[in-house]
Amino acid sequence: MSTKPREPGTNRPSSGLPGVNRPASGLPAASAGTARRTLALFALGAIVAAVVTLVVSGGFGQGTSLATEAGPAAVAAKDSSFGSAEPGECLQWTPTDDPNTDRQDLTTVACAQPHRFEVASNVDLSMFPGAEFGPTAAYPDGARFASLRDEHCVSAVEEYMSGRFDPTGKYSVGLMYPSQMGWADGERSIRCGIQQSGATSALQTMVGGVADQDQSTVWDAGTCVGIAAGVPTDPVDCSEPHAFEVVSVVDLTPQFPNGLPSVDDQDKYLEQTCTTAANDYLGDPDALRNKTLTLFWDNVDASSWFANSRRVSCSIGKEVESGGFSTIVGSASGDITIDGAAPVAPPPLADGRRLPTPLPGAAPFQNGN
Repeated sequence: MSTKPREPGTNRPSSGLPGVNRPASGLPAASAGTARRTLALFALGAIVAAVVTLVVSGGFGQGTSLATEAGPAAVAAKDSSFGSAEPGECLQWTPTDDPNTDRQDLTTVACAQPHRFEVASNVDLSMFPGAEFGPTAAYPDGARFASLRDEHCVSAVEEYMSGRFDPTGKYSVGLMYPSQMGWADGERSIRCGIQQSGATSALQTMVGGVADQDQSTVWDAGTCVGIAAGVPTDPVDCSEPHAFEVVSVVDLTPQFPNGLPSVDDQDKYLEQTCTTAANDYLGDPDALRNKTLTLFWDNVDASSWFANSRRVSCSIGKEVESGGFSTIVGSASGDITIDGAAPVAPPPLADGRRLPTPLPGAAPFQNGN
C-alpha cells in the first residue's frame, strides 16, 4: 500500500458539487501526482523503516525467558506457554520497563482476547543438517536470527494465511527464539508468527485472528501520529507533537466492486472523497489552505487488494521542502501550531477565486468554470 499527499488549501468539490479541479495554467499535470506520492510514501515508508531497524536482544531459556523478534525487535517472557504453543494459538504478556520482569508472564490466550503474537509455525532447528545448530553450536547473533526469520517465517506465515497475508499491511512476520542460556541448554525450537509492530520496539496489542482481520494500515479518524526528527512514529494524543492527523478512513470495495482499480482511478475517487472528508472534519472548506496543511491519502496495491486490505486513510499534515513532516501540536479541527508557531493564512484570493498561493512542495490547482 502506498500513500500520497494532496496540495494544501484548494477547495475541492466532491461528486455532485460544482467545479472541476485541474492543474493551473502552465503547470504540468504530472507535478501534482509527484507531490502527492512523495509525502505519503514518506509517511508510510518512514514508519516501516523505523520498525525494521530496531535491535535484537534477549531470548527465551528453558524455565527462564523467551523473546519475540519484531522486524527485528526482541521481547522477553516465560517459556511455559511458549513451549507448548501450536499454530493458530495466540500469546500475550505484560511489558514493563524493568528487564528483570519485562514480559515474564507470557501465556496462551484465546485469539479473541488481546494478544501480541499469533503462532503460525514451529521450527526445530536441530533437524537441519550441519554444525550450525548442533549441540555445541555458538549462539547466533541478532543478524542471524533476523535472517532465520526471513528464511523460515515469511513462507510459513504465507502458508498459514493461505496466501492472504498482506506484506505491506499493519501486521508483520515475527520470530520467537531461544535465549543464550536456553541455547546452551540445548533448546533449538523457534516459533514463527504474526504480530503488529509500531515504530517503537513495543509490539501492539491485537484482538482476533489475523485471518479474520482487515490488514489495512489505517487509523481511526481523529488519530494523530507522532513525530521524531520529521519521521512519523506511533499514534499519540493530538495535544502532543505529531506528523499528521487522520480525517477519514475510506473503504474502496463499494466503489470498485469489479476488482483492483488503477492508481489513477483510485486518485480520481479519493481526491474528491478525501477533500470532502477533510472539509467536513475541519468544518470549513478554506481551513486546509488557511492552516497551510497538505491533504494526502493512501493507494492500495495488488498485494494488499488480494489480501482483502481495501481501506485507506485520508490524512492532513505539513510537508517540508527537505522531505518529511513539520511538527504540529493540537488537532487541526481547532487551533494548531506548526513548528512552534501559529500558521499564517495566505492572502485572500482575488475575485472570489479558489486558486491558492503555491506552498512548498505543493502544486496549485484551480476550479474550472
